[in-house]
Amino acid sequence: MQFKSAAFATLSLVTFAAATGSDQCTTGSLQCCQSTGTASSSSIASLLAIVGVAVQDVTGLVGVTCSAISGVGVGGDSCTAQPVCCTNNSFNGVIALGCSPINIGA
Repeated sequence: MQFKSAAFATLSLVTFAAATGSDQCTTGSLQCCQSTGTASSSSIASLLAIVGVAVQDVTGLVGVTCSAISGVGVGGDSCTAQPVCCTNNSFNGVIALGCSPINIGA
């Protein structure tokens, strides 16, 4: 009986962690980016030029090498880099625009 209670508590905690990360992302999609920075950074400005985005049109952080996070802590889906919410990730993961860092462990 104690095992069932412990398993239920663990599952509830994992579910809560997944919901907490997703709920923080109200303006875009939850992403895991290897790095983030400003559009004025020379390396990020170069990437923006490659994909045809004008540096002056970018607001917020830019995520680099990003992938979607669907359920934090569920099924091995985790982020060991920088979890962010991004408003535009239409560049096949190369960059994501309008990113805001979040804390998925809270």
